[in-house]
Amino acid sequence: MKECMKNNALRLVVLMLSAMLASCAVKDGAPESYSRDWRTIEDAVPQDEPFSRYGNPDSYEVFGQNYQVMPSNTGFSEKGFASWYGTKFHGQRTSSGEPYDMYAMTAAHKSLRIPSYVEVTNLSNNRKAIVKVNDRGPFHEGRVIDLSYAAATKLGIAETGTAPVTIRVIETAKEEIAIASALPIDAVIGEAIIDEAIESPVEELVGDQFYVQVAAFSSEENAMRMLNDLKDKNFKSVRIHVEGMQDKLLYRVRIGPVPTTLIAEKLVLQLKEINHNNVRIVALVTS
Repeated sequence: MKECMKNNALRLVVLMLSAMLASCAVKDGAPESYSRDWRTIEDAVPQDEPFSRYGNPDSYEVFGQNYQVMPSNTGFSEKGFASWYGTKFHGQRTSSGEPYDMYAMTAAHKSLRIPSYVEVTNLSNNRKAIVKVNDRGPFHEGRVIDLSYAAATKLGIAETGTAPVTIRVIETAKEEIAIASALPIDAVIGEAIIDEAIESPVEELVGDQFYVQVAAFSSEENAMRMLNDLKDKNFKSVRIHVEGMQDKLLYRVRIGPVPTTLIAEKLVLQLKEINHNNVRIVALVTS
């Protein structure tokens, strides 16, 4: 099933790229009636959207060159030249499945996950703009981003055609989830993590670090069994916190630390979907 979905995604990317290449005979250009002052063009508003199901294959090929789609956009920034595309592609399907709108604040990038939001800075005039990445390209050496005509106008690139820029990913809650899932796993079989931090009341959520507690056991063996089960279900940063309780040891299975309570709340929902109904968020004071 996964292989079939991957093949479908690759076919979709190839079809969209083929359509783009087939249109090369038509000269690209600016719309005739567009006369917006760049100061009146509003930025794209970052939203926490799910990644495109078909716009993010592991890799794809254009002009005989293979491109890799990034597993995560977290912390990404880049410097290079920006270009723009306009009338030739207006209304055509982008890699996200949306029709290309040269009047919207969008862009194409070769490897960022779709959709993403980035801040673009024109190094020639220091103008900035926030755009939504929903397409693939540009496939020209040295160019790092292809802007919609509106975005190029706001940045002062529509007149020059290209310009040196820096781009920086704007991280949404979706990207924070990616950060949490990439945290290292410190708990290993047969070895428990000793955490001497003081647990504060959950409802207060006061502390330096947030965790999602899945369960607590008096048996290390049972705690390790749950830890391994969670790892098998692709939960990351699963730990066992060991505490002394009336001359006995208590093994708490927790996920984290996570950066924000929002991430913790989403993890709670994911765990409840697989019948872990006693999960709770804990905040630990480590200082």
